Amino acid sequence: MKEARFYDRLDKDRVQCRLCPHDCVIADGARGVCAVRYNSGGTLYTLVADRVISRHLDPIEKKPLFHFYPGSTSYSVATIGCNLRCSFCQNWEISQWARERFPKHVEPVSRAPDVAVLCPRLAELGDEVPGDPVTPAQIVQGARASGARSIAYTYTEPTIFYELAYETACLAKEAGLANVFISNGYISEAPQREIASVLDAVNVDLKFFRQASYSHLSRIKLQPVLDAIVRYHELGVWLEVTTLVIPEVNDSDEELRDIAELICSLSPDIPWHISRFHGAYEMSNVPPTPAATLKRAAEIGQAAGLRYIYQGNFHGAHGESTYCYHCGHLLIRRYGFQLMSNVVRKGACPECGTVVSGIGLG
Repeated sequence: MKEARFYDRLDKDRVQCRLCPHDCVIADGARGVCAVRYNSGGTLYTLVADRVISRHLDPIEKKPLFHFYPGSTSYSVATIGCNLRCSFCQNWEISQWARERFPKHVEPVSRAPDVAVLCPRLAELGDEVPGDPVTPAQIVQGARASGARSIAYTYTEPTIFYELAYETACLAKEAGLANVFISNGYISEAPQREIASVLDAVNVDLKFFRQASYSHLSRIKLQPVLDAIVRYHELGVWLEVTTLVIPEVNDSDEELRDIAELICSLSPDIPWHISRFHGAYEMSNVPPTPAATLKRAAEIGQAAGLRYIYQGNFHGAHGESTYCYHCGHLLIRRYGFQLMSNVVRKGACPECGTVVSGIGLG
């Protein structure tokens, strides 16, 4: 175990974690909502500063990041744990591992009354936290050996393995590697500002634009996610936004329009990934998003003024490729996560010279 960062000591050996907006007040012998930050005698420890549950070499398009070194690979790492409890989580086996493994050990955490989240206890977990032992230097070494252009902190929420991510990202920068966060956006301002200093790109999941949905399906507040999106943009980190469109949950014209208009208010050049839902975890019986819904969402985004809209989890669709928003010329053709062609030259459309926003596009 390693002492965690961003927390305050309280009385009676309690601590208050300040890493994310949950602001968990954690009793001695208990852990926060993320299930990987543990209070022992008034000192907060991270249980995942030296182990990863997953390491893969992925196409950057899988993150998804479409305007960041397209066609490159990203060395992707994750630990167990998450600060959300999404009913539709695709990676619930690792994000919710501790809660599923020890479901009977739960206790309330002090927090705002409108967010009902349970905080499991940790005493019985001991050394059973899964993952391969690793150091930040070893992650960077593995990324360089793989030929990756970047390291992605992904699969689960990277905020909850902040200490490992930040130390790795600092070393990666020195080694000439880029760093990308694939995040739910639930991070407090101080750690966000620090991690942004070593991040090159981030994709934030804006899951809903209604507090009721965030409360019911993800157990968090909406506003901190919106604040994080705005802040990443202001801090100069390349930003892309993903919305998983769930039938009869967030697929109304009004909600999709609200999301698109928010993104466009920051910049019309921010790519918006509207992804097809496939049932998972506690929502495995919900049918997939119809293709017509994604098409309608794309039209709503275009009407709001967004220049780059992509339809994800729907391979072979027209919405996977990048087109010049000015003349309509096909710039980057994709099939799924595979880049088929890229005619962008010096960051611009070869037909009309319009600048294509992004990093390392060609």
